[in-house]
Amino acid sequence: MIVAVVVAGAFLTVAAVLALIRVEKGPSMLDRTVALDITTSAIVGAIAVEAAWSRRVDTVPILVAVALVGFVGSVTIARFAAVEPEGEGRILTKEEVAALEAERLAAEDADLAAHDAEHHGGPAQGEVHR
Repeated sequence: MIVAVVVAGAFLTVAAVLALIRVEKGPSMLDRTVALDITTSAIVGAIAVEAAWSRRVDTVPILVAVALVGFVGSVTIARFAAVEPEGEGRILTKEEVAALEAERLAAEDADLAAHDAEHHGGPAQGEVHR
C-alpha cells in the first residue's frame, strides 16, 4: 500500500508542478485555465490519496467542494475567455515588443518624411510650374 501511495503522490506532484509552470508561461488565457483545472484535479487527487491512506471518509465533502470550485472556476473563465479579442490574452516576449516598437518608429519616420516632402519638397513660394 505504501508503494502505491508514494507513486500516486509523486505523479500528482509532478502533474501539479508542470501545470503551475504552464500557468506561469501561458501563452493564452485558455492555456492558463486548463492548467489551473489540472492543478485543481491534482489537489483533489492528493486529498483522495490521503483519505485512502488514512482510511477516512470525512474528507469526501472536502473532495466534492474542491472539485466543484474547480469546475465552476473553469466554466466561468471559459465563458469570459470566449469573447477574448484575438491576440489579447497573449503576453509578448521582449523580442516581439522590440520588433513592434521598431515597426511603429519606422512608420512614424515614414509619415514624417512624407509630411516633410509634401510641405518642403514642392515648388518655392511664388514660383509657377509650366
